[in-house]
Amino acid sequence: MTSKELYFNLLEYARPYWKMFALSLVAMVLLAATQPILPAFMKPLLDESFVAKNLKSIGIMPILLVVLFIVRGIASFVSTTAMAWVSSRVVMDLRADMFNRILELPKAYFDKHATGNLISKVTFNVDQVTNAVTSSLIILLRDSLTIIGLLGWMFYLDWKLSLIFFVIVPVAGTMVKLAANRLRRLSRSLQENIGDMTHTLEESISGNREIKIYAGQEYERKRFRTINNWVRRFTVKIKTASALNTPVVELIAAIALAVLIYIASVKSAHNEMTVGGFVSFFIAMGMLFAPSKNLTNLNEHIQRGLAAAESIFDLLRESPETDLGTRELGKCDGHIEFRNVSFQYPGNDQTALHNIDLDIKPGETVALVGQSGSGKTTLVTLVPRFYSPSTGTILLDGIDMQEIRLQELRRNIAIVSQQTMLFNDTIRANIAYGFPEQYREEDILEAARAAHVIEFAEKMPDGLDTLVGENGVLLSGGQRQRIAIARAFLKNAPILILDEATSALDNQSEFFIHEAMEKIRFNRTVIIVAHRLSTIRKADRIIVLQNGKIVESGNHDSLMQKNGIYAAMQHVQIPTE
Repeated sequence: MTSKELYFNLLEYARPYWKMFALSLVAMVLLAATQPILPAFMKPLLDESFVAKNLKSIGIMPILLVVLFIVRGIASFVSTTAMAWVSSRVVMDLRADMFNRILELPKAYFDKHATGNLISKVTFNVDQVTNAVTSSLIILLRDSLTIIGLLGWMFYLDWKLSLIFFVIVPVAGTMVKLAANRLRRLSRSLQENIGDMTHTLEESISGNREIKIYAGQEYERKRFRTINNWVRRFTVKIKTASALNTPVVELIAAIALAVLIYIASVKSAHNEMTVGGFVSFFIAMGMLFAPSKNLTNLNEHIQRGLAAAESIFDLLRESPETDLGTRELGKCDGHIEFRNVSFQYPGNDQTALHNIDLDIKPGETVALVGQSGSGKTTLVTLVPRFYSPSTGTILLDGIDMQEIRLQELRRNIAIVSQQTMLFNDTIRANIAYGFPEQYREEDILEAARAAHVIEFAEKMPDGLDTLVGENGVLLSGGQRQRIAIARAFLKNAPILILDEATSALDNQSEFFIHEAMEKIRFNRTVIIVAHRLSTIRKADRIIVLQNGKIVESGNHDSLMQKNGIYAAMQHVQIPTE
């Protein structure tokens, strides 16, 4: 996107707040309009008060000067606060849209993009946009209007002298444009490196136990030092480019000023310009330096903001999960059928699943086993449509899943995975996650009992209202897993997927969970990805996967009699993920 397109996209976010935005602009115009009045005062002040000794002018000029600064103060306050209010709204809306888009992105996007980079976009990059939309816009409009007003007054006093300024504009403009291109590139690189630094920091915090136990501190120090140094280098390069641009432009302006001083002095010596006109002209000319310097320095902030806006709108333009389904489903029976399904991960040349044909009846418990990389987890991720099959069809109650609305489909599925995700809230809130207001207290308690959460929650000071910490850090692995299982129980979905769900449980807890599963599995379809083969012996059917293909199928006894892959796995208990 061009700079113009980026800026107009940003201004679109200000459109809902156009009244406050307009108020800020009006105040800004008023503030800029008062700037040339100060040098304009100098001409009558000197010519009338000091030269002509006009007593009326002597009395009124100080009063007008005070009134001028009162007006300027009010205009400055209104302009700044109104624009700050608009900018805070724009930033809030941008962050909300980015967060909403993140929630809608497909799983494949998160597989390719680091969490730290996404966090950096929503936090750091949006702050850079704030500078471009607010303070930079204020300076751009205010100082541009100020320069126009001052130049207008100078033209009024002596248009021939004022023309000299137009000689330096093309030269200064070329310098600013060259600096802008470099600043944009450097700012883009800086933001990417800050995203990498955020990602590295996030990994070091979340993986602190592994770092300590494997003595990885020095490795992490080097990794962070390297990326931190790149951030420093790009920051210095940005400051250097900006610092070099300013004195060059000032030097060009100073040369023009020297020429003007000489010509004006000659004019004054030949009585072609009054004392008041001479002083007024040079005060106006001197007042041009501050806004000119502000506009030159502004380039750095604008380019940072536009570089940040590029990454923000890249995220906002990302396609959400594909959902072309239109059919309502209600509560399904749980009949899942895979018809000649193959799957290949995006950007990966290898096929993860090959021509899978599998018919899972309503209420049936099916276990998936196989060595690591055999395709077990891949197969179950196709059921809630985290991915769509590359070829083939998956049916739910005889309906192609692609025809069912995603929300309707996922309402009928509950998942408990090996990597338990708990939110930094209470045990109760984590069990009733999603729609806590729709669950009754007795339903939450029943789910907590079924998953044996009550047993450890009652021993805590606040019971089910105990905070679990970030991702359940204040709980044991088994306790976290039981909360996740209770969450699935409470949802009471017709389809339950257990992806290594009991891997973090101790033997006693696992026995209790399987006892509870025996009670509920008859009224729902259960798909189990098994790690410990001893936990799936009572499954109605066991599917053995190898290299993305189904190689064996049957119950425990029939597979043991075949004396094939499953029997061999039972004998040696090969880890299966």
